[in-house]
Amino acid sequence: MDASLTITSATAFMAALGGVLAILLVLANKRLYVYEDPRIEEVENMLPKANCGACGQPGCHAFAEGLVTGDFQPSQCTANSDDMNQLIADNLGVAMSAQEKRLPRLACAGGNHVAWQRARYKGLDSCRAADLVAGGGKGCSWGCLGLGDCSHVCNFDAISMDANGLPVVDEEKCTACGDCVDACPRFLFSIHPVSHKLWVACKNLEHGEKAEEDCDVACNACTRCVADVASGLIAMTNNLATIDYSQNNKASRDAIQRCPTGAIVWMENGKVVKGDAARKVIRKDPLRAA
Repeated sequence: MDASLTITSATAFMAALGGVLAILLVLANKRLYVYEDPRIEEVENMLPKANCGACGQPGCHAFAEGLVTGDFQPSQCTANSDDMNQLIADNLGVAMSAQEKRLPRLACAGGNHVAWQRARYKGLDSCRAADLVAGGGKGCSWGCLGLGDCSHVCNFDAISMDANGLPVVDEEKCTACGDCVDACPRFLFSIHPVSHKLWVACKNLEHGEKAEEDCDVACNACTRCVADVASGLIAMTNNLATIDYSQNNKASRDAIQRCPTGAIVWMENGKVVKGDAARKVIRKDPLRAA
């Protein structure tokens, strides 16, 4: 067979095959096409693209879909600016509802100046790693290890470590995404609305002097806070004061006044207030390992 004829036949076959495949793709595209409201892309472009999950969705696209269908409110995106959320609301023709700010709260106040180290930890500079190695040497088995896993995972630079090895949350930068909650191996962080002003900054489950052996500011289960507030607001559970936030309307500073260690505090406007009876912490330098 002539070589030129062979090439021509092959070229014609490939062209015909390409044409058939193109037609099949067009038909498949029409049959399988899923309509997406063009407003979804518009709204997504007005979101911060942080995909932080603070809104409760796995990413900004899913949240944009919910905004367009009316399942979510723009103010639920705490990573966005108020002006941009208002723009989204105007674009969708919905009212801009108020959303109470939420923040991560740390259930520990045992910095290295008040909590004893029972051993020296040398290893990977990570709370999770230290927790696996005999608890990192900290006397309190429930206390913050102070190696900053929470600050490392924060994409908004909202957490820094203070001079005593405790994380500090910048309320202006924080979006309550929850990454710090997941990063802490001792589950010391939890997300709360700012209206939860009464807070137990401790998770130690020891009783009395045993609790205070490891940390000067530990809850010692004295039950004074339970006696000083409305019935049911605070309970002593496994030697630790616990607050029923479903009764948050009953909360007052009365609960903190007689706490001898200052383990239960009142948090407002970025300040932590201890009761009058709480022992004063004067020491600034770290306690040496025993």
